[in-house]
Amino acid sequence: MSPVALLRQLSQIVLDKEPEIRLVLTALIAGGHVLLEDLPGLGKTTLALGLARSLDLPFARLQMTADILPGDILGSNFYDPAQRSFVFRAGPIFHALLLVDEINRAPPRAQSALMEAMAEGQVSLEGACYPLPQPFFVIATQNPQEFDGVFPLPENQLDRFLLSLSLGYPSRDAEERLLCGEALLPQAVQTLATASALQDWQRSAKQVFLSPEIRGMLLDLAEQSRRDASLRFGISPRGLLALQAALRAWAYLQERDFVAPEDLRAVAPAVLGHRLRWRNPGDPRAQLNDLLRTCWGFAE
Repeated sequence: MSPVALLRQLSQIVLDKEPEIRLVLTALIAGGHVLLEDLPGLGKTTLALGLARSLDLPFARLQMTADILPGDILGSNFYDPAQRSFVFRAGPIFHALLLVDEINRAPPRAQSALMEAMAEGQVSLEGACYPLPQPFFVIATQNPQEFDGVFPLPENQLDRFLLSLSLGYPSRDAEERLLCGEALLPQAVQTLATASALQDWQRSAKQVFLSPEIRGMLLDLAEQSRRDASLRFGISPRGLLALQAALRAWAYLQERDFVAPEDLRAVAPAVLGHRLRWRNPGDPRAQLNDLLRTCWGFAE
């Protein structure tokens, strides 16, 4: 089964959002995680549930609150009288697809525990290590910073997400179709592939050809970002590796075995937008476009 069929099915669940869904699948195939910054009610949970059902992945939704503790995410040891010993009870993070809702409502300690597990692929607790399932994919949602009661993610935690994007409002036509009941409900989707097939896609994406010319464009961008006086700091080596992985996954989803220059335009904003910090206030999207235009001659 091709991932293109998965893209088509998800586009019937969340209408008018094929480019954004394609980016979410890019992160999934690249083995990364996604941060969605949006207002409530725009289809983030629906997309996550539809993706889990389409791939038959164990799914959990974790609602972050100001009083959540690391153990509520990772799990904890409890004393079992029958065994006369402590037994580990796994938390919701031990699901192949985890939706972390309103991640920036969680206090820093809980955020840190989640990010560590995402980065290491395991949970460490009282001297024991518990591997997370493979594949493992986190979709985290974030309220806009203007909302009350949020704890902004620091730069090092934002860097753990391969892509950051926004679904945004649907078009008038899509909302009319939604009101007419034309959207496919997540509960009604067909299982199109399995975790094993997803891992095959991930392995195949790593083999997508990235030419020396494209690699040179990535290096040019990294150097330009580190010289640009409008940036507080440039792209890190990890950010550059993330961009390369996303480009390969995007090309694979386009059913190509090579990365093309137009892939840079499509992927770079979602990979770099949350990794760059600008010295002067302004529109980060416009500033990023200026950087891409200066370096590559084109922008998003």
